[in-house]
Amino acid sequence: MVIGWYIHHHGYGHVARFLAVQPHLRCPVVAFSSMARPDELDPAVDWVRLPTDADVVEGPDGESHDPRDADPTARGHLHWAPHDHPGHRARLARIAAVASERDLRAFVVDVSAEVVAFARLLGLRTVAVTQPGTRTDAPHALAYALADRIVAPWAHGAVPRAGLSAHGDRAVWTGGVSRYEGRARTERSAKRSVLFLGRVLEPEVRAHATAEFSARGWVVRAVGHDDASRVDDPWPLITGSTVVVSAAGQNSVADLAAAGARAVVIAQDRPFDEQHHTAEALERWGLARRAEQGVGAADLVALVERAAEDAPDWSRWQVAGAARRLAEAVEAVLP
Repeated sequence: MVIGWYIHHHGYGHVARFLAVQPHLRCPVVAFSSMARPDELDPAVDWVRLPTDADVVEGPDGESHDPRDADPTARGHLHWAPHDHPGHRARLARIAAVASERDLRAFVVDVSAEVVAFARLLGLRTVAVTQPGTRTDAPHALAYALADRIVAPWAHGAVPRAGLSAHGDRAVWTGGVSRYEGRARTERSAKRSVLFLGRVLEPEVRAHATAEFSARGWVVRAVGHDDASRVDDPWPLITGSTVVVSAAGQNSVADLAAAGARAVVIAQDRPFDEQHHTAEALERWGLARRAEQGVGAADLVALVERAAEDAPDWSRWQVAGAARRLAEAVEAVLP
């Protein structure tokens, strides 16, 4: 039996989750995404590159047509299904064709309400990966109602989700899924150090905070805030730093949990307030300090210095075994 897996193309989090779970799957899997195939993916996994469906296209009249102006939400019933977009039509046709050619039996969707509905209409056993936030709108309600299983990749009870309350018999909380689960940690240096991870600070704030930390004897590192600062493997920096300043996305938080990091999280604005809900949960459970998105340099330095004395119990985020549990939840829907 073959499983299909749809990977949303925004950011790296969805593909990172797939890369963490795929080795635990006992069945063959075909991945679908608009993203390029990851270099580190197992060569045995088929990767189907889907056309994009959000670009401006030229119509038969020679005029440019923006899909945002083509009733993409179907009057609020969907998130994205624009009229007359060839890429949107082609990507769904490609999914249907491969589902038939490969005789897919189950389909994991991370994430898209429309693809959940489409997969279920194809008669596939459908697993919807969900995220934190206020997801009680009509498209999410439809996806949850149709899915054979709903997977929440965070610790049960951490982030309240009213939208899942009616589907408790089909919802599975796996704990946070990290690509670093089980990897040895780098020993922290005796000298205090802070890591700015990703695009969490405005350049001016980062520069002022760096100067203030340096004046206080801290070593400051910053990675991932632009193309030049990207690193292939941030794990040694995450585990070796006294405090990590990070966004509050699901993969970032799972990586912090795997590292046992002392952290300050800055929730980024995302649809449905996903990161704000997660940051509040981390603060409530005593796992990380929370800063507002517009935090100033002085306030950030004070938060980091307090976080350096914390002893968070990251085992509560249940990263250990989470990727395996997600794989088991997926394979449990198979006939």
